[in-house]
Order: sequence, then structure tokens, then C-alpha cells
Amino acid sequence: MERDYPLEKVRNFGIIAHIDAGKTTTSERILFYTGQSHKIGEVHDGNTTTDWMEQERERGITITAAAITCFWNPTYMPKEDVSKKVRFNIIDTPGHIDFTAEVKRSLRVLDGAVVVFDGVAGVEPQSETNWRYADDGNVPRICFINKLDRMGGSFERSYQSILDRLTKNAVRMQIPIGEEEHFEAVIDLLKMKAYYFEGDKGIIIIEKEIPESHLADAKKYRGLLVEKIVEHNDKLMQDYLDGKEISYEDLKKTLRKATLEVKLVPVFTGSALKNKGVQLVLDAVVDYLPSPLDIPAVIGLDPHTGQKIERHASDEEPFAALAFKLQTDPFVGQLTFFRVYSGKVESGSYIYNSVTGKKERLSRVVRMQADKREEVKVVFAGEIAAAVGLKDAKTSHTFCDEEHPIILDPIKFADPVIQMRIEPKTKADQEKLGVALRRLSDEDPTFKIKSDQETGETVMMGMGELQLEIMVDRMKREFNVEASVGRPQVAYRETILGEAEAEHKYIKQTGGKGQYGHVKIKIKPIDRSVLEEDLPKNTTRDGDFEFINSIRGGVIPQEFIPAVEKGVKEATERGILAGFKMVGVSCELLYGSYHDVDSSEIAYKIAASQAFQEAAPRARPVILEPIMKVEVTTPDKFMGDITGHLSSKRAEIESVDDRGMYKVINAKVPLSEMFGYITTLRSVSEGRANYSMEFDHYQVVPNAVAQTIIESRK
Repeated sequence: MERDYPLEKVRNFGIIAHIDAGKTTTSERILFYTGQSHKIGEVHDGNTTTDWMEQERERGITITAAAITCFWNPTYMPKEDVSKKVRFNIIDTPGHIDFTAEVKRSLRVLDGAVVVFDGVAGVEPQSETNWRYADDGNVPRICFINKLDRMGGSFERSYQSILDRLTKNAVRMQIPIGEEEHFEAVIDLLKMKAYYFEGDKGIIIIEKEIPESHLADAKKYRGLLVEKIVEHNDKLMQDYLDGKEISYEDLKKTLRKATLEVKLVPVFTGSALKNKGVQLVLDAVVDYLPSPLDIPAVIGLDPHTGQKIERHASDEEPFAALAFKLQTDPFVGQLTFFRVYSGKVESGSYIYNSVTGKKERLSRVVRMQADKREEVKVVFAGEIAAAVGLKDAKTSHTFCDEEHPIILDPIKFADPVIQMRIEPKTKADQEKLGVALRRLSDEDPTFKIKSDQETGETVMMGMGELQLEIMVDRMKREFNVEASVGRPQVAYRETILGEAEAEHKYIKQTGGKGQYGHVKIKIKPIDRSVLEEDLPKNTTRDGDFEFINSIRGGVIPQEFIPAVEKGVKEATERGILAGFKMVGVSCELLYGSYHDVDSSEIAYKIAASQAFQEAAPRARPVILEPIMKVEVTTPDKFMGDITGHLSSKRAEIESVDDRGMYKVINAKVPLSEMFGYITTLRSVSEGRANYSMEFDHYQVVPNAVAQTIIESRK
């Protein structure tokens, strides 16, 4: 079966932004203008297509990334020429920091991104985090400064915040005609034309000459744009210096190449709510964002040899795809979203999961329209689809051809920083709770579950209070589980600041075969300056734990070394001071001995665990706490009270900036001090201040606070 769409006519991109910048409103306009929906849903009315979950519509926020497929005929193409249409595979991502994993995994499988900014606020904290994720994946992007119709909306101020806080490579593609309530049109600086949006929902685009009042500005900014573009082409630069006129086509071609190489970032503007400017952003997606053919080949590992393998975006190459998201659908069960990097796969065929080593039948494949499904027979290279009913698939698993196995790089997620105890209300809820928690943790890799061995209680862990609140709500609505929850608590960690050695012999004699394990270990903090790829071959590093095997001459048989590593690693799960997980520990196996008959894996595991527990108290153990990056936006008159209150919370205030009529306070604050902060902030500011918060790093807890934590754990 042949593909119905050429790869160069496909664009896989995400819409990313800080909360309330207008991502979902922009997505709704895209669906309307591409003909995918016949009416525009509004966030404030709770009837949007991409925010389909009940919790999303009630709160007016995006919680889960929604995938949509639509087709766009660029505005400069004849409408009757259907062959020019471009297929968009779009993912509308959440803006709230608690659901940042959705952005990270979406950017991992997308080729480009449209970054939306609030025209009043400009760059906000989550904008920076999302930008960093896009930088990590070297994802080409374009910017859309939205909400220029709002009071306080300013294109220049927002554009300057992108230059100051994100990248110096941003280039103005447009400037607005009017701002706030006077915003009426945009000027295209490359074409030097003004565009007005008229008719029902701004569907008719009218091209006009630039008004005389804006012509001088347009010429000035076009000159700056051309200068930026020709820097990326030696021939054009020479022509420019010689005073020659550069053609529109040459400028556009050079700009596309620079954007694909993430050397330039085009910036557009408009108001999605007022139906101005969105169609021109869609044209820019076609012009400047990559097709699957424009991105480098994906690199993975051969599971048998460990050799690196390349897969190109071609239907002729062996099949390789990455599962990036799991979603529970009330009608068809579990959906596994995957991006095909090479080859093609048919529904009804078998796929090989190279991570689990198992084969599964791909009984049904669907293309998603948010919460609606369209059955498809074949999925080709460069496409995104969802498989129905896969049992063993998890986020980051690779699907491939069994004859040509490959493991693609997994998506890395942040560790949870907040936890909450949960217990079922009745015996009947007990079993359902386990199923619900397992399903939800499969869907969201930042939502984790553990059992407290001392109390037997179940503990949920996540990125923030809102995320845990949503999970409890989903358990009740989707899984009919009634549960009681405790108060949110900080997910503290422990680590060591010094070195210590310990030796332990585990000897146990019973009537029959005994047990014998003997190890000597040294523990110290991990040296973060040494990267994983530069570690010696006798060293393994698994996240926050490192193990070095310095045994020489077979004093401990090789088959028992993994048991030593496992014993120490398990011991780090419960820290020395207050029982929190220990991180950043490097353990070196120095010496040991064995018994021909009595030595066993369990004996070495116990010996290693005991040795660690003896060494850790002498290695200067400390408690770590999560430090959050906090941004408070407040009217000037309340700034003194708010900074004073933050200082009382052990905050480190880094800067105070102006944003229109408001002051913006940037601070680093311990998470433990931020529970219930919104109530205090509203009372201090007469309800006019707001804040956002995201995890920044872990830091050693002051001694007085550490003692309080230790006492509370006894």
C-alpha cells in the first residue's frame, strides 16, 4: 500500500507555551481554518476540541497533550489546487509546570514547534523551560506573539523579552498595525504588504499596501531582517554589501535553511481570540518548519552488539518507531501513541518491542483527533499514530522489525518533588486503587507510586499539588475509586558530602549449606564533572548511583559482583538520617573474599547492604530539599510586603523586573515553604498578585531545618 501524502508535504509540530498564553485558543483556530472543525471552541466556554477531558474544561487549562491531524492549503496557493495541501500532525501541549512531562515527550517526537507568547507578559517561566527542552532536542521553532488586542499588549516589549531571555537569533517577520483595542492588522516585512482579516472569524485575508503611517517603521525593520538573513549565505551577503536588491525567493530560501539549523527563529504576531494572524503562522509552518525529510537520521543502538545504527525517514528502510505516550480511552482501552521514524507498519501485523524482547500483534491503529479516532490501515515513516490494546508497551519503548532490531534513545523525565499518602475508603476500592494507580503512572512517567515499608501505606509522588489533585480526581471519575488522601509532603532526598570505607562479612551457618559474603567498599559523592560516556569500563552509572568494580584477581567471583551492586543500590533507597532515598552516591568495591561452597548472591547482597549502612553515617550525610524557581507578578504597591514575606520563607530574591504596569519578582524558594502560598499572596495583594513555580534544583537543608525533619520522622 502506497502513502497518500508525500513526506515533504508533512509537518509534525507542537504548540508550546506558558500557561494562559493562548495555545489551545490558537489550536482551535488552526482546526477551524484547516476545515477540521466547523465551529471554533473557546476555553472560557469549555467546548474546545483539544481540551477534551472534564478536568481540563472545568479548570480552563490543558492537562494532557492532544494530537490532531489536519490539512492546510497555504494562503498564497490557489484554493482549487488540492495537490498543494500540507498535512499537519499537531500536538497541543500543557502550559502548567506540573504537566511539563507532556511537553518534553512531545518535543522528543516532533520535528518543529510553534512557541506562543502572551503579548502582555512576554517570556514567562514555563516559556523558558519549554525553550530549554526544544534546545535539548535541537528542535526548529517559530514564535507567535499572541494577545496583542489585550490591554498592555506590546509586540516590541514581548519581542525584546525573547531576545533577552531566550535567544538573540529571533527575527521580526511582522509588525502590528495598532495595539490593544486598536490592533487591526499585521505587516509582512518580507513581502512588505499589510494583511487584514475580515469576514466570519477572520477567514478572509485581505492584502493591502502598508499605511503611510507605518511605512517608515516597516522599511527600518525590513532592513534589520534582511541583514540577519544574509549573514547565513555568503553570496547573498556579498550581493547585499554591493548594494544589490536580494530577491524575495532567495531571502525565504535562506531563512528556511537557517531556521532548520536553529540559527534563526522567525517571530510572528496577532490575536488568536480576535481571529487575526493565525493563517499566516500556518503559512510559516509550511515555509520554515521541517518535513520529516529535513531532520537528521535518528540514531539508536543494536540491542545485540551495542553498535550505533542510523534510520532515515524512508518507507523503504526497516521499521522503527518510538512509543512516547500512553492514554486510557474509555471506549477502546489503552492507546499507545508512537512516532514512526523509518519504514512502515500495517494494522494486523506483528511488531517487535526491542526493550522487552517481546512481539505483539498490532490489531488496530488509529489516527487521533484529540479524543476522536480514525482507523488507518498503514502508518508510514514520519507519521504519528496510536495503537489500540498493546499490553507490554510503555513510554520510551522502541517498536521495530525483529530482523533489524534497534533501541532508540529513551525520553528522560524529572524525578517527582512532592508526595501524598493515599488509601482506599472501602475494601472494594482496594483492588481498583491498585489498577488505577498503575494505569495513571503508565500514562504519566512523572507520577510515581511507592509503598512505605514501615507503615504499609501507599504514597503517590508527582511534580506538584495540581498534578496529584488531578490524579485523585481522575481515579474517582474514570476508575470509580473512592480514596482518602493525606496532606502534600516534600520529597526530600539524602546524600553524602564526604568519603568513608566499611568492611562487612556476612556468615550464617545452619544445619545444611551456609551463607558467606565478604566485601570492603568505599563510598563518596559522584563526580558530576565526569560524563557517563567518559567513565572507565569497570564503572556503571544509573542516574544518581555509580558503582566502580576495583576488584582484581578474582577475590570475589565475577558472577557475584552484580549482587554487591544491587545490595548497595537497595540500601540507598532508605537513607541514614531520616529514611529518604539517597542520591549522588558513588560506591567502589575495593576487596572481598569468597567460600567455595557457602558463597551466594543473597549473601553478597546482604554483606554489601550492611557495609553501606556502616559507612554512610561516617560520610557526612545530609538532607536535600527541592528548591523552586518562583515568579511573582504584582502591582508595584504590594511589592515590599511580598518580598518581605518571601524572605521570611527562606527565599533568595534574585531580581525585580518591570512588566508593563506590574513588577515581577524572581526568587528561589524551598518547596516546603510554598504550600498554600496562593492564599497568603492573595490576602497580601487584595487578590491582584499571582505566581508561578517550577522545580530548579536540590540543595542541602540548613541544620535547624534538618533536625526538625529528622524529629518528625521518628
